Parts: sequence; structure tokens; C-alpha cells
Amino acid sequence: MTFTKKAIRRLWLAMVVAVLLMASWPTEAYTDLDAERTSALLAEAKTEAIQLKQDASEMASFNLSNLSWESHADKLTEIKEHVNKVGETVAQLNQARSGAAPWQQVAIDRVNPLMGELAPNVQATIGHLQNHREQLQRPDYKDYLTTTAELASRMAALVSDFVEYGEAKAKLEKLSLKLEIEKK
Repeated sequence: MTFTKKAIRRLWLAMVVAVLLMASWPTEAYTDLDAERTSALLAEAKTEAIQLKQDASEMASFNLSNLSWESHADKLTEIKEHVNKVGETVAQLNQARSGAAPWQQVAIDRVNPLMGELAPNVQATIGHLQNHREQLQRPDYKDYLTTTAELASRMAALVSDFVEYGEAKAKLEKLSLKLEIEKK
């Protein structure tokens, strides 16, 4: 069976139209209950991310000290626990994404890549410590600590900003209802 150029063009055009129609097809609408649940998950992620940021910043300051490898290991255990908790919350956010408000979907989409950088960096830091316990002043280990602190700080700021945005948006909507201002 051979296709003529005209038939191939028609098929290609039909596929393009189908893709465009699918892209413009309305996605599942979110409900207030779904948005509230997603907001609660974002608030949970914020709390854990702030704790992670504090521990990671403290760990980065270990670059300036001569603490034992055990002290490093203890702090890394705390950091790993925070990363795991944030990861669990991000997994729940990903599951809730389809029912989330558009701004919450953006938040979820922006948190995922950070989580994708943070978790492997923490794992690499732990691996380095396990393999080089007596070499805590190595530049690569110091870089791991600094990078973890930077990523944790970015995560905390990002999630905090989205939570703050959600709170401001909810307040605006409440005031709009109170003042009987219609949405346009």
C-alpha cells in the first residue's frame, strides 16, 4: 500500500488538528475542596522545606569548622529525613495536580525540578561522607554542602511564595464576595 503525497499531507494535517483540539480541550475542572487540599499540602511542604533550609544552612556552616564526621552524619540524617518528608508531600501534590487550581499546578510544576536536584545531591553528600569520613575539608564535599543549602533555600522560598500567593488570593476572593464585586 503506497501513500500519495496528497494523502500524507491530509493525514499530517488531520494529526495536527487533532493535537490542537486535544490541547485546547478543557481539562478536569478543579473544585474548591481539591484546591483546599492542595493548599494544605503546599503549607505542609512549606513547613518541612523551612526546616530543611535551616538544617542545610547549619550543615553548610560545618565547612568553617572542624566537627567530627559523626556530627556531619547526624546532621545529614536530619536533612535526609526532611528531604524524604518533602518528597512524600511532593508525591501527594503530584497525585492531586489534576484537581488543583491552575496556580497550584504551576507551583507543583516548579517544585518537581528542585526536588529532582535536591534529593540526589543529598544522597551524593551522604555517599561522600560514607566513603571519605576523614576528608571533610575536600572541596567536592564542601560543594555538596553548599549546593544542598542553596537548593533547600530555593525550595523554601519557592513554596513559601506560592503559599503566600494562595493566602492572598483567598483573601482577595473573600473580600470580593463581601464587597459583591463580580469577576470579569
